[in-house]
Amino acid sequence: MAVGKKVECRKFITTEPLGKSGETAEQKVWDAARLAFADRDCIAYWRYPIFSKVGEFRKEPDILIADLKLGLTIIEVKSIVIDQIVAINGHKWEFQNFYTTGGNPYQQAENQLFAILGYCDREMALRDRVRGRAIVALPLITQHQWHEKQFNKLPSCPPIIFKDDLESDLGLGTRDWELGTGEVGISSRAKQSLIQIIEQITPVIKGNKLSDEQWKLLQAVISGTPIFRPPPRKFYLGKTRASGEESNSIIHNSPSLSLLVKGEQKTLNPIPRAEVLAKLQNQLLTLDLQQEHIGKEIPPGPQRIRGIAGSGKTVLLCQKAAIMHLKHPDWDIALVFFSRSLYETIIEILDKYLRRFSYGEIGYNQNNAKLRAFHAWGAKNQPGLYSTLCRAAGVWSLSVNDTEFQQPNEALAYVCSHLLKSAKIPQIFDAILIDEGQDLIVNDELKFEGKQPFYWMAYQALRPVNSPMISPEIGGFFSSDLRRLIWAYDEAQSLESLNIPTASELFGDDLGHLVSGEYGNGIKKTEVMHKCYRTPGPILTAAHGIGMGLLRWEGMLTGITRVEDWEAIGYEVMGDNLAMENLEDLTDNSSIIGTNNLSIDKFKNGQKITLYRPSKNSPNLVPELWGSPVLEFQAYHSRIEELTALADNILYNLKVDSLRPSREILVIVLGSSFEAMELETYVANFLMERGIDVYIPSTPECNILKPDKESRDPNRFWCEGGVTVSRIHRAKGNEADMVYVIGFDNVAKDESNLSLRNQLFVALTRAKGWLRLSGIGAYPMYEEMWRVMESGDTFSFTFKRKPKREISVTDTGEILRRYGDGDRNFQGINLAGVELVGVNLQNANLIGANLQDADLRNAKLDGVRLVIANLSEADLSGASLRKAKLVGAILNDVQLNHADLSRADLSDVQLMNGQLVGAILKEANLSGADLSGANLQGANLEAVNFSDVNLTGAIMPDGTIFSGFI
Repeated sequence: MAVGKKVECRKFITTEPLGKSGETAEQKVWDAARLAFADRDCIAYWRYPIFSKVGEFRKEPDILIADLKLGLTIIEVKSIVIDQIVAINGHKWEFQNFYTTGGNPYQQAENQLFAILGYCDREMALRDRVRGRAIVALPLITQHQWHEKQFNKLPSCPPIIFKDDLESDLGLGTRDWELGTGEVGISSRAKQSLIQIIEQITPVIKGNKLSDEQWKLLQAVISGTPIFRPPPRKFYLGKTRASGEESNSIIHNSPSLSLLVKGEQKTLNPIPRAEVLAKLQNQLLTLDLQQEHIGKEIPPGPQRIRGIAGSGKTVLLCQKAAIMHLKHPDWDIALVFFSRSLYETIIEILDKYLRRFSYGEIGYNQNNAKLRAFHAWGAKNQPGLYSTLCRAAGVWSLSVNDTEFQQPNEALAYVCSHLLKSAKIPQIFDAILIDEGQDLIVNDELKFEGKQPFYWMAYQALRPVNSPMISPEIGGFFSSDLRRLIWAYDEAQSLESLNIPTASELFGDDLGHLVSGEYGNGIKKTEVMHKCYRTPGPILTAAHGIGMGLLRWEGMLTGITRVEDWEAIGYEVMGDNLAMENLEDLTDNSSIIGTNNLSIDKFKNGQKITLYRPSKNSPNLVPELWGSPVLEFQAYHSRIEELTALADNILYNLKVDSLRPSREILVIVLGSSFEAMELETYVANFLMERGIDVYIPSTPECNILKPDKESRDPNRFWCEGGVTVSRIHRAKGNEADMVYVIGFDNVAKDESNLSLRNQLFVALTRAKGWLRLSGIGAYPMYEEMWRVMESGDTFSFTFKRKPKREISVTDTGEILRRYGDGDRNFQGINLAGVELVGVNLQNANLIGANLQDADLRNAKLDGVRLVIANLSEADLSGASLRKAKLVGAILNDVQLNHADLSRADLSDVQLMNGQLVGAILKEANLSGADLSGANLQGANLEAVNFSDVNLTGAIMPDGTIFSGFI
């Protein structure tokens, strides 16, 4: 499939896989809609998640299509034959031999339409402007059958899409003699496209033509993003400070204002920050197709969501959990997180999504055990996932005091391992979603039987989905015992373990394939999110640059070393002399390999690499509206000097910028556990002495430095009226408009410590608008930071040596890393369209893999198992497949020129139109294979098993054309 077509397919969202019993006819309607709207400016959903109550039943629309020209179209699908319709009285249909005795399909579609239009009308720019149609689709009934029953003459006959209409759009055609009628009207109708049929249906709501801006807003409404629009912000606009006249701050003539202005004159901006935030509220919301898939799709098994900081992972997991609950209220669902300071945020987002997609009828209820927001561990008065499973298993749960570990993630792993050893984990959940998954990872010595304890505990607690996964794109590969474990993570934000939460890391190599490939209908097992909405581009790129050590004189410390992986997180890569490795024994057909192709191999020592992050992948508008640097760094001679500047800047934010102290200003302190605790207290006390109210997370109120055991509130991160001062572990997952990061020296003095670098990365990415970084003393890392900041959105560096930790985010990078680590199980992996020139995957298990259109020229695949794999249109020219097993594989239109297939098992393969010029097939097994139209000119067919082979139209080694079977 071409890249452009893949992008186009993303606008068609199947919220749950089709293929269940009775959905074959519904699939035809969906397929016809996808074909008809493929080239249009639209977005379409199968089972769009809005639940408007109809009678005693709650049901979402079967198909929703939002189209620039057509507006909204709801299609209600009824998979019934004509004899099952007994009568139609008004909107009421009476059925026989059907799962129900009656229904009102058109009224149901109308109700869904009005529910969605109700959200449109909340936007002034869309009120009464969106066209809306409600249609009934009858994929098993022809128009002729409908007319024979004279249903078309009923005054209440709704707009209908018939079987004929679908076949016409699917290219099947409908002939007059098939209709068995001479009615010209029916015949001509059948030849119309689905678009034309919809256009001729009178809209329920007439509406108007939408402008481009209104169309963007409509898409945003469909996605549900307006629920996160910030409330209107009061701001008194006046003369700017640059004019030298009256300040436009809410607070005028502050006694200390003149001193603040004098001290910060060189960094003054002509507008206050609050004015920038007020302007942001008026910015048009945009649709993100990838987020639509992630948030609204319910996978039939495990799913991994890898997203860069600020990409919206938490929000999307909450949306997914809410939609799961609304679609399947009988399911037991847990949304799990590690940092207790996220409780309030998680519950607030869950409540918003539940109300948005239930039309305000359902909100989050902590007493509803079917959907629960869980801390990973649990506390005395607040159950978590671990404590809940202990209770269900009849085992006494352990506390932190029962372990000898200082780090929370290590203590949690210990108690989870203890539970796994002492009891059988009860299967009490249908879905578990884990946020900030990297926080729940431990190093190898704390694993349970080679698996990550918390994840294995969660996996065991899930009920099997018990429906086989069938993906047509991988040749009918089946997988049973699927469990719906979904985890989101960014390994760059890991503060403790440096292990990366891949499936093989979590569940062992035997289950390393769990999140490779697709489930079909566009639902991916792994999503990699590349857009950052929270953190401004200059701060995000600086965070990546300093976090990975890209500009260290000694070379990068950690990070991505492949082009495809960098592109997957939103960067473009250029380089000098980017040659490929492992291309031994190239054939003449390999000469077209581009010198700039780095898709499979890592950067080489001595290569000059340039990374560029386009602004489209960092759409935060603060830098554009602010017009001055949003990231600043200053080194001071002493801590007193650093904190004095901090206090002055916060006062300036409060008095001139008109920022609110809580949620808009955040101070983060860096350092190892003990020194960070000391610095947190010192900073808070210093600010209090300067008259600034502060809040330390988990304390009961503002201006309390240390809570006692009884008054401690671990769930609390903000206090109204106070500026939060926090260590990085508490700040993680939270965000603020103005962020101050204090104590850079605690990182710089041990600059090669990856955990400390990750602290700095996490701290930088908490900022939604501006960030000031500071430290004391002089360290080489300070120079590195200034170089990073000067680089802006483009980093140029020389790759010097293998980093301490390498990160792979794509299937391609992951398979190569795992293979290098000795793993050989890649069953069902999706590598469609990837470039794997010269890759070495000898003896790998690629059963059921999707390698369609992949570039595998000169690949070393001896002994590989590609049973029932899909390699159609793949290029394996010059590849070595000696003794490979390809039983039942799909190899149509494959390029196998000069490939070595000696003693390979190709029985029952589909090799139609395959190119095997000069291929070596000595002693290969081709029994039952279909080689019709294949080109075997010059091939070595010595001792090949040709029993029952179809060679119709094949070009034989001597150039003759064969006809028939052998």
